[in-house]
Amino acid sequence: MPILTLVMTVFFLLKYKNICTHCCYNGRMCQCGATRDTHQAVALGDYFSTAIVSHWDSIQHSSAYPTDAFGELEFEGASRRHSKFLRLSCDTPPSIAYKLLTADWGLPLPNLVVSVVGGEGRAKVKMWVREVLRQGLVKASQSTGAWILTEGLREGVGRCVGEAVRDHAAAASSVSHNKVVALGIAPWGLVKNREQLVNPQGSFPAKYYVHNTSRDSCSLDINYQAFLLVDDGTVGRRGGEAGFRAQLEDYISKQRTGIWGSGSIDIPVLCMLISGEKNMLKRLDLSLKQSMPWMVLAGSGGVADLVSNILESLSSSPPVPSSADGEGEMGPTVDLKDRVAERVRKHFPSETEMDKLVEQVLSIYQNKDLITVYHGEQEGPDDFDTVLLKALVQASKQRVSSNSSPYTEELKLAVAWNRVDIAKSELFNADIQWKYEDLEDSMTDALINDKPQFVRLFTENGLNILDYMTYGRLESLYCSVTDSSLAYSLLQRRLGERQGIVGSQVRLQNVTLSKGLDGSQGVSRVLEDIMGDVCQPFYHSPLELENITSQRKALKGDCQYRKTRCLFPWASLFIWAVLQNRSNMAVFFWEMTGESVLSALSACKILRELSRLESEAEAKLAMKELAQRFENLAHDVFSKCYQSSESRSFTLLIRKSPMWGGTTCLEMGIAADARLFFSHDGVQSLLSQIWWGDMKRNTAVWKLLLTFFCPVLMYTQLISFSIFKCVLNINEKAPSFTCKLFSASSGTRNTLPKRPFILSRWRQFWFAPVTSFLGNVLMYFMFLLLFAYVLLVDFKPPPPLGPAFTEYMLYFWIFTIVCEECRKTFLLGTMTLRQRMRKYIQDVWNKCDLIAITLFVIGLICRMFQWSYESGRAMLCVDYMVFTLRLIHIFAIHKQLGPKIIIVGKMMKDIFFFLFFLGVWLMAYGVANQALLYSYDPRPSWIFRRVFYRPYLHIYGQVPVEEIDVGKEWDTNCTDNLTLIEEGMEPCRSEHNNWLVVILLVIYLLVTNILLVNLLIAMFSYTFSKVQGQSDTYWKFQRYNLIVEYHSRPSLAPPFIILSHVHLFIKRYIRKVPSIKILHFVLEVDGKAANKLMTWEAIQKESFLIDQSKIQRGSDSERLKRMSVKVDNVLKHMAETRDHDRRLRALESELEYCSSALSWIVETLSQSNMAKPSRPPPTPKGTLPCFSSSL
Repeated sequence: MPILTLVMTVFFLLKYKNICTHCCYNGRMCQCGATRDTHQAVALGDYFSTAIVSHWDSIQHSSAYPTDAFGELEFEGASRRHSKFLRLSCDTPPSIAYKLLTADWGLPLPNLVVSVVGGEGRAKVKMWVREVLRQGLVKASQSTGAWILTEGLREGVGRCVGEAVRDHAAAASSVSHNKVVALGIAPWGLVKNREQLVNPQGSFPAKYYVHNTSRDSCSLDINYQAFLLVDDGTVGRRGGEAGFRAQLEDYISKQRTGIWGSGSIDIPVLCMLISGEKNMLKRLDLSLKQSMPWMVLAGSGGVADLVSNILESLSSSPPVPSSADGEGEMGPTVDLKDRVAERVRKHFPSETEMDKLVEQVLSIYQNKDLITVYHGEQEGPDDFDTVLLKALVQASKQRVSSNSSPYTEELKLAVAWNRVDIAKSELFNADIQWKYEDLEDSMTDALINDKPQFVRLFTENGLNILDYMTYGRLESLYCSVTDSSLAYSLLQRRLGERQGIVGSQVRLQNVTLSKGLDGSQGVSRVLEDIMGDVCQPFYHSPLELENITSQRKALKGDCQYRKTRCLFPWASLFIWAVLQNRSNMAVFFWEMTGESVLSALSACKILRELSRLESEAEAKLAMKELAQRFENLAHDVFSKCYQSSESRSFTLLIRKSPMWGGTTCLEMGIAADARLFFSHDGVQSLLSQIWWGDMKRNTAVWKLLLTFFCPVLMYTQLISFSIFKCVLNINEKAPSFTCKLFSASSGTRNTLPKRPFILSRWRQFWFAPVTSFLGNVLMYFMFLLLFAYVLLVDFKPPPPLGPAFTEYMLYFWIFTIVCEECRKTFLLGTMTLRQRMRKYIQDVWNKCDLIAITLFVIGLICRMFQWSYESGRAMLCVDYMVFTLRLIHIFAIHKQLGPKIIIVGKMMKDIFFFLFFLGVWLMAYGVANQALLYSYDPRPSWIFRRVFYRPYLHIYGQVPVEEIDVGKEWDTNCTDNLTLIEEGMEPCRSEHNNWLVVILLVIYLLVTNILLVNLLIAMFSYTFSKVQGQSDTYWKFQRYNLIVEYHSRPSLAPPFIILSHVHLFIKRYIRKVPSIKILHFVLEVDGKAANKLMTWEAIQKESFLIDQSKIQRGSDSERLKRMSVKVDNVLKHMAETRDHDRRLRALESELEYCSSALSWIVETLSQSNMAKPSRPPPTPKGTLPCFSSSL
């Protein structure tokens, strides 16, 4: 089993103790607690009757053997997940045990460890202690992500903790339940029914049965996630696990919190003392000497009451010092010893070794700063997590240097526990002035461990992100990525490729490569793979990756760039969070970064690309949901911008962003497949404005067609043109978009060269994309007519008789189409040749064009030869179908036809599924029908027709009953002669089992005509109803590609487009005139204009966030939360009122007692003759107020 292989790697190092010598005091029992029969034979033969010792010791009188109890534990009769367990030696290194718990058993790394000691045995636990454990400890453990260590047995405090964990798991969600880890560390010899766990090969699982779960016993508790069963060789005795448990606590306290130990503090460990016997004083003393903090529950009984009594009483009255006997040093005072001895004697009156206990108590008193006394009966369990925090902070102050802030340790603990409420109320309440140095480590801890609320809190209270975020810091954040994430695997893959380039010179010698990651260069390469060609690579400027030798240089340790500040710190953090699919953190960084619309679309692009690479279904779904969330944010923020200013929102869509590698919102949106964003009215209004150019958008199509054939009409009033503005200023109202598209910068005023009216109007008409589209549509119809005429009427034989002149015209037309495809692929844009080819192939209709041109070339070559003439003509006929289907793409721009074309495309996928099921039935019925009707028919062509073609025609009602049913006459010459059949004559039907043929026909028609056809109809109906509501969104999204295509096309259509190609060649390569259409849909905004645009966008984003916050506050869930907080406050005040009432009643009873006592004294003195009063006793002026009645 996989779990066995995980655990066995550690178990070879784990041993348990076994008794080999003893001292017999009654002839049958050993000092280890076991009977004589349970010892091994070698011990019995060699030492049992000779090796008598005065005191049994585990180290001297036991031997180590491989463990024989480990694996998973299943409690009989309980439908719960299995617990882990292991029997191990008391001297096992704690590092191995901790690795087993976290790495092999998968327990979450703790942010706090609370070790509950005391309260063992079957003594009854007080009710208020149960409430502290239930509502205080377990709740605090859930909020802080803590481990709770107990004995893990079904008795005493261990049982109470288990029940509290169970009740909390039932009331809380599964996510919070996973954070509460209850770990049992019990002595092996004390566990009841431990023989059920023994299996040298491991138990997966071990069946563990408890006879009576209602009574306390030493059985393992069902509510614990894991058990470490410590074996020191004893049987039936307590305390054998204490040494190992203390070592494990000490080891955990030296480990770092957070992922990969990246936290800013060590894991805090707190020991919680409840009740306890006298031997607990030794454990407490030794632990305090190791600077381990303790919390004592005063009033729980035993040692806890003794320690709390001594700390509270002795601290209030400091003793007078006196010199020790014979020494000049100061020692414990006589008065202090006497008072301690008095209290020890009071709690343990029958103790014989009183001096030893007094010394232990005095040693404990000297470390009183590490002890926190908690009066749970008076304080209540509500704020127990705050009490834990203060206890740990009080203990940590003993170790904090004088240079650091006294509140830094408390802040680090609050971050480790993710308790932002404690940080706001206790630390960030305007009473403390925080410095950057105090928040730096906590900020890193909050980032790595995904705590966005603390990141927000720090940035609002003194942490400057510009000083914090350097490229070195960014690399360290990427190095903290968990190895189970997709981002880590992508970075690791990039490092492997880079090692292949540099070879043996690669050395992982700095912190950024400590986990095998590739620093900023690897991040840049990964983002380049994810983003593709939509933007320029990230982080190339600080890394100087434009140089060829920079890759080797970076690997050799040239890390000067790591001290440089990030140019866009919030955007860098935003990308870091998005790559790890951290939703809350990513949304917060999106709120802080600029260019909110483009940033949201970029996150959508990254997440959808990552979801395609992710193999785990749950992570894939989370990425898709977060991507949709960012697309919704981009849509909503742009709605705010569009409502505020239409012209600025248009500029926002086409502005070239330096933050995101020179891309625009439109380019990123199309790359991110953001259909919802493109369906926005503002985006569609911009596309319509580009589509119509300088012509009014309400121009009728017939006017365009009429002007197309009679160009003189463009100089009349038939078509209305907008006023042409050459001055560009984004602060002015709605500038002409022609100027927007073709200007190089919007920060300055650009004046286009003045042209004569005739030339200007000519360019306004012919350079509009709609004109280019109509021209291409008309000429394409003429091309199809010419192609059809050649195939049907004028397709001449091979040379020298052909081809005809019309066919030569067709060849030239195809040649111009090929030239346009080459121009569109190789001569447009600024991308590399590889990027252009990849972008061209990605389009479905470009693939259709390649197929059509390839078929035409093959058909043309074949028709030139006599032997392949007919094949070439057939190839051209098929090619004509492909060219005709190309019309679908042309009509995708139509508002009514476009959505229907999308629906047809979706239904084509349903047809493939239908054909699969149909093919199965065709094969099954066709083969069986052919074999039953004809016993022998070797003709392959007829076999194919009767197996596939004829059953397919059955679906449409063409059923040859005369041939299938032998009862019908069949007017066909047939034979049973095998020789004639092989020569090609029709075989006769087989009359045997013909009834089966009829039955198969009925079943086949029933399944295909009724079941499968109706299934296809149902699939079509479902697809139509599903897509119909979103078809408009899909159509608006695809409309962008068509507008971009015809915006970049020359004005003339094939075959006249060859003139435009010649003109472009002369203009670009001879006259060296740069193209203005290379930067289509791109606008460069810089200087003050860019700052004003970004400020305006940030204002709209803030307005959107405020509206969202108002909606969220008005929701029912938020109202219930606020009501819950108010109810909790009222209950707290009521509890305080009841406490005040109880104290006032106690005070009233004391006053009544004092009044009665004084009255008795006065009466006694008045009746006595000892003193003669000079005046009578005073009389009361009024009655004593009744506190109870006033309350």
